Amino acid sequence: MTTELLGVVAMYGLTVLLAIPLGKYLASVFANKPSALDFMAPVERLIYRIGGIDDTRDMHWKENLVALLTINLVWFLLAFVLLLTQGSLPLNPDGNPSMSPDLAFNTAISFLVNCDLQHYSGESGLTYLTQLGVITFLQFVSAATGIAALVLLFRHFLPQTTDRSGNFYTFFVRSITRLLLPLSLVVALVLAFNGTPASFAGKDTLITMEGDTVGVSRGPAAGMIAIKHLGTNGGGWFGANSAHPFENPNYLTNMVEMIAQVLIPMAMVFALGFFINRRKFAWIVFGVMTTGMLLLLLPTIWSELNGNPALTQLGIAQPTGAMEGKEVRFGPLASAYWSIVTTIISTGSVNSMHDSAMPLSGAMQLLGMMTNAFYGGCGVGFLNYYIFLIVAVFISGLMVGRTPEFFGRKVEAREMKIASLIAILHPFLILAGTALSSYVLIHSPDADWAVKPANWLNNPGFHGFSEMLYEFTSSAANNGSGFEGLGDNNVFWNISTGFVLILGRFLPIIGPLAIAGLLAQKKYVPESAGTLPTDTGTFGLMTFAVIAIIAALSFFPALALGPLAEFFSLH
Repeated sequence: MTTELLGVVAMYGLTVLLAIPLGKYLASVFANKPSALDFMAPVERLIYRIGGIDDTRDMHWKENLVALLTINLVWFLLAFVLLLTQGSLPLNPDGNPSMSPDLAFNTAISFLVNCDLQHYSGESGLTYLTQLGVITFLQFVSAATGIAALVLLFRHFLPQTTDRSGNFYTFFVRSITRLLLPLSLVVALVLAFNGTPASFAGKDTLITMEGDTVGVSRGPAAGMIAIKHLGTNGGGWFGANSAHPFENPNYLTNMVEMIAQVLIPMAMVFALGFFINRRKFAWIVFGVMTTGMLLLLLPTIWSELNGNPALTQLGIAQPTGAMEGKEVRFGPLASAYWSIVTTIISTGSVNSMHDSAMPLSGAMQLLGMMTNAFYGGCGVGFLNYYIFLIVAVFISGLMVGRTPEFFGRKVEAREMKIASLIAILHPFLILAGTALSSYVLIHSPDADWAVKPANWLNNPGFHGFSEMLYEFTSSAANNGSGFEGLGDNNVFWNISTGFVLILGRFLPIIGPLAIAGLLAQKKYVPESAGTLPTDTGTFGLMTFAVIAIIAALSFFPALALGPLAEFFSLH
């Protein structure tokens, strides 16, 4: 057990040690200062020339939002068409069929918005062409979109009064050429040399120890698995995701994938401090996020190491903890760490089955996605945190009898209304979706869909409710993991979660950028003795309290009906 614990501590420690210099490097890249990968500039200029982009143009924040949304619309249409026709296109050695329209709709949106929710099994639901040309492509551009959006926000934190926020296309392209591509190459090489497939050969045939002949899927998986973690995308080349021995062959690859998925979200927090020259503020933000992560992780570790109380009551010893749904090569402790980190940072990849986790662990996983602000995904983690930050600034300002200010700009009614709407949107999408699915389950159990509502839940009662709650929570948080006991490949789940995916991704990007754009146009007031400091532990505690209160008030009733009720029923 001590060895497992040391492995988790080493994973986290290495991530922080790598994230700090990476954050400094990213600040230089996006501030257009000299950096190690400046030799990529000719490639970037070629991309701008082909796309007809003026990379020197400083755009209005509204223009940047239009650019972000329109280019994402183009990618969605391209992905949708390819998924609809993949069965008749090349690079399909296993003869996998085309997707149905509702599944293609859900899949295209899911990977476009960095959620990677999968209502199909990777090795049988996609071809090599769509695995690479749709899934892997979208995993690069969706991560770069989130990073570019956050850099646009960074620009508005500078003291200059302006209605310009930089150039989305420049930040987007540099995110790929100077960050995602180089790091993906390194991670993919590590995976390939440890046994992850990296060829275009079709299924291999082998005879098991029991004498059965089975087909084993392969393919150019290493590159996709690298960017799925670095870009906090999730999804899996294989249906079992990173619990599959080809996706995650051993403890070394488990560490590499674990570090990869946390690295950029952490680095972007440090990049903020270097970019606007407020390093203490960045450390306060990092401290709040880390505190939130630990408060979710520690109960999960305790729950998984103590095993299932129902088995204990039967007199069954569980010396290694709760092992159902877990890989022996990783164990419960490393699996618990992965399950919390992958849900708070919106990666959604899994190295164990979350549906088999202990009820308290499931509650912590849900809370990580419900708060959606502890590290978060590539770029969008701080965008979500920014909404809570604005609310905290506003409340704190009123408490001390001053007009709320953030980095020298007054936070007034218009900014607060936008922040409130975005803060309310997240729980609304989750709770309204769960209520709708519960209604359909009870009142239309025999609807003639691919999976009838009566057959949705492999687990009745509290856990069945948790499965539906988890699906909408994962969709709204752009996470993509799931309680896989849910039969979700039918028109209801494909369409309903598809719309939740769209709203849960783009409105939390539009809102913070609109607030920052409006604030940047206001007169900058230098800090004075009466200014409320935002880089102190006290303000960090205030921000954490806002996050906790909003999450608790919004989601506690739903959690009480699902994982908490299941927890108490076992004890």
